[in-house]
Amino acid sequence: MTDPKNLLETTLNLKEIAPYEYEAPSHNPGWNRIYGGQVISQAMLAGSLTVEDKLCHSVHAYFMRPGNPDKSVVYKVNPIRNGRSFATRTIEAFQGEEAILTMSASYHKDEPGFDHADQMGNAPNPEDLPSIKTILDHYGDKIPETVRTYFKRDRPFELRPTNVERYLDPKPEKPEQSFWVRALLPLDERPALQQAALAYASDFTLLDTALKAHGKLLFDPKIMVASLDHAIWFHRPFKINEWLLYKQTSSNANGARSLCQGQFFDQNGALIASTAQEGLTRPIE
Repeated sequence: MTDPKNLLETTLNLKEIAPYEYEAPSHNPGWNRIYGGQVISQAMLAGSLTVEDKLCHSVHAYFMRPGNPDKSVVYKVNPIRNGRSFATRTIEAFQGEEAILTMSASYHKDEPGFDHADQMGNAPNPEDLPSIKTILDHYGDKIPETVRTYFKRDRPFELRPTNVERYLDPKPEKPEQSFWVRALLPLDERPALQQAALAYASDFTLLDTALKAHGKLLFDPKIMVASLDHAIWFHRPFKINEWLLYKQTSSNANGARSLCQGQFFDQNGALIASTAQEGLTRPIE
């Protein structure tokens, strides 16, 4: 079994098996399908490996089928465009003959320009917040079993929620939440790897934000939840092994689908990335 601390490095170890084709391992976190952040991060990195002088600035992905967490994934890259300032790639993720994800990724050469961004706002320092282990030790019997199981699963990141009450007393509230996150171990500082690692973390609890408006929690057995699409925009450099605040909101829920948005800030308050995701949130009769 892979040590959780080394899981990120293992997950992002892609093997070239043919020109523009890469194979990557899967990690089984105890679910019956692959964690979406894994596939997003690996697809992003596969595309980045085919671009030399530019960094990814945006990705738009669609989940097509639930992947098997016990099987590796093959990523096929289509180099659609190589321009002087921008490059474009499409990436498809396969298990056997079935595609489980398709992604469009755009890459931009670094250049100067205008500069403004949303402010981070007030947030408690991560060092002042309890770790997941401390939360489970103190409140484990008050947290629903499905959420306890989720918190106990192996992941290559440390998470510190800014509001533990969310899990102790679920009730309809404004659909927004935040947590601090950082990689358990330093990762190779190549920007493409740093971006892929952030993509891995970008799927954490995002759809749960929509459920907060209805007093529900992720993994509620009476709700079917699944990511449908996922988008990321990268704004500024960062280091994934340093604390990042992930602020999440939900702007809409209707017709068994929910739309959520997220923003990553570093500890200096700089906005480093933005995310959006629509997901299935279907009540089960």
